Amino acid sequence: MDDIDRIRAQWARQRPDIDTGPMAVIGRLNRVARHMMQEMEKTFARFGLTAPGFDVLATLLRSGPPHALSPNQLLQTMMITSGTMTNRIDQLEKAGLVERIANADDKRSVLIRLTATGQATIDAAVTAHVRTQARLLDVLSPQERELLDAVLRKYLAATA
Repeated sequence: MDDIDRIRAQWARQRPDIDTGPMAVIGRLNRVARHMMQEMEKTFARFGLTAPGFDVLATLLRSGPPHALSPNQLLQTMMITSGTMTNRIDQLEKAGLVERIANADDKRSVLIRLTATGQATIDAAVTAHVRTQARLLDVLSPQERELLDAVLRKYLAATA
């Protein structure tokens, strides 16, 4: 029995007429997500990054050489406002991890590009991040991970 089971038992005494099964699933998903995010944030912090900064750098890295995208291209991969994106880019630029360069295709705009330091940082951070994620899922067997992944994929597809 865990905290969520105890909460459900309390609800069963107070409101035996309601099914708290969904509450249990959603409560556990929220707690799991919060725990995983806290652990991943510890990993990002080892590289002087936050989760949002990691997202920007990882997006630039996975875009492939020359690891440069316009602010609008970055915005399309992250559901944030342009002001938030500008702030993230400013912080990463101050840290020497990205630079603004002229866009050869459109002289009115810039591209955001990983610096050599930024590329080395995100390469190392991604490696550590994947290790953290694997550690977080070590409690599940490979079959359980596949099942959980399939169930979550099904849910997300149905709610998209």
